[in-house]
Amino acid sequence: MKSGYVSLVGRPNVGKSTLMNALIGQKIAITSNRPQTTRNRIETVYTDERGQIIFVDTPGIHKAKNKLGQYMDTVAESAFGDCDVICWLVEPVTYIGAGEERIAQLLKTANKAGRPVILIINKTDTLKNKEDITKCMAAYREKADFTEIVCVSAAEGTNLDELLDTIFRHLPEGPMYYDEETVTQIPLRTISEELIREQTLRLIKDEIPHGIAVVINKFSERRGGLYDIEADIICERDSHKGIIIGKGGAMIKEIGTAARAEIEDQLGARVNLKLFVKVRKNWRDNETFMRSYGYTIK
Repeated sequence: MKSGYVSLVGRPNVGKSTLMNALIGQKIAITSNRPQTTRNRIETVYTDERGQIIFVDTPGIHKAKNKLGQYMDTVAESAFGDCDVICWLVEPVTYIGAGEERIAQLLKTANKAGRPVILIINKTDTLKNKEDITKCMAAYREKADFTEIVCVSAAEGTNLDELLDTIFRHLPEGPMYYDEETVTQIPLRTISEELIREQTLRLIKDEIPHGIAVVINKFSERRGGLYDIEADIICERDSHKGIIIGKGGAMIKEIGTAARAEIEDQLGARVNLKLFVKVRKNWRDNETFMRSYGYTIK
């Protein structure tokens, strides 16, 4: 029986959350076409007859501009040492930027420790010339030592079985950490917060997303299975609050409708969702606010 922790690392927006959701066959981590969507360490569990993989999705490694960014980088970098296998996700390009160089340096420590490193070239469906994959492999081989290289398309579900086979080959022998039915240990309350944030990211304008947080203040179940959920959408400016609410409350209603559908799908029950918008200026640089919004600052 094989079992162990597998960290998914990489730059923002390379598809780590999309890949993890596709591998476990269930949406746990939120996704967005905007970078830096994932802010915390997210664990999910994949189990089959070969054993068990605990996937660890991490924030994209980037140049931090505030305390929230510093927190995200700390969470991401901790994943390089706290796992059995590292999967580095990249896009199918040959240009190696400063962010990738930084990750390559972090991987050298893993190489020295003998930890398997799998390079995953994602988004292969975007390639017009499939020969470009060979050039991409060559460019990354110059930056780090890889146990294996696997090409996938998380969005289309291409080559995921080969990726799972590859990961299992390099996991140690060990007991299962969770029962076969477990997909994640993340509380439903936290998943619901993230789903509200996802729909807010999807629907509002580009200048707002990085300043958005969501906090659930009420999460209760009535007899008959109806959930009452009340949540605050936190933003940094009064102008942002107006955009989130929208003319006549149209935008906040649209966010609520979309988020409620996602939460109901997760809970398998009806949801009465109420959303409020609050302004907390510069909360991303305020450790007190960050702690209250669920970010563990040490």
